[in-house]
Amino acid sequence: MLKDKTLLITGAASGLGKSWAEKFSEEGAKVFAMDINQKGLDALEGDSIESYQGDVSVASEVKSFVEKAHKSTGTLDIMFNNAGMGFGHRVDSFPDGEFEHHISVHLFGTIYGMRYALPLMQNQGYGRIINTISRNAEVDQQGTSAYSAAKAAIWSASRVAAKENNDKDILINMIIPGPTNTGIWGKDMPHLQSPEDTFPTAKLLATLEEGGPSGKVFWNEMIYSMFNEGNEILKR
Repeated sequence: MLKDKTLLITGAASGLGKSWAEKFSEEGAKVFAMDINQKGLDALEGDSIESYQGDVSVASEVKSFVEKAHKSTGTLDIMFNNAGMGFGHRVDSFPDGEFEHHISVHLFGTIYGMRYALPLMQNQGYGRIINTISRNAEVDQQGTSAYSAAKAAIWSASRVAAKENNDKDILINMIIPGPTNTGIWGKDMPHLQSPEDTFPTAKLLATLEEGGPSGKVFWNEMIYSMFNEGNEILKR
């Protein structure tokens, strides 16, 4: 189902994005990887993975990335808006501009990805968009105000975008990876799952058939209900 599909991933130089890029490439997809980290991209690039250095908080750079991929293959089938960064500061101790930058990378990067991918998907009558969020959106862990606010906003925007495209074979969903050993922690966390453990859910969302769920959150290959008091919230 993935052979020769054009698949875009932001935040692909490390962690989840890197793992997904490698795995989807092995599945036969033509992968386009974007990240601000050129060194990480250089290590990733191969026969079926092309890289693009860029900052997702800059609209023109996301637009260029999407257009480059589409021009290369003539299609844009699947897009993972995954770029992000680690936790920040307490609300009253953010350095000037840092809260705003955090929001820009997570939320605006996702919005730009959808903004430029959706018209192409609408023209071809097909598309799958998957946005990375977190359970931090619904908990009050100290020091995560920017991260949590961005993830909650992505949840809202993704649901609206899904409804706006519910008359087409364009499915827009979200993935909660769960606690994963990635660079977001700033140190090695070997007791957490590996990025590869999240691939089955990523693949599920990338290969949903027409009429499948849209505007939903998935975690461990199942739909997860956000902001529901009945959920068991597992703290990171």
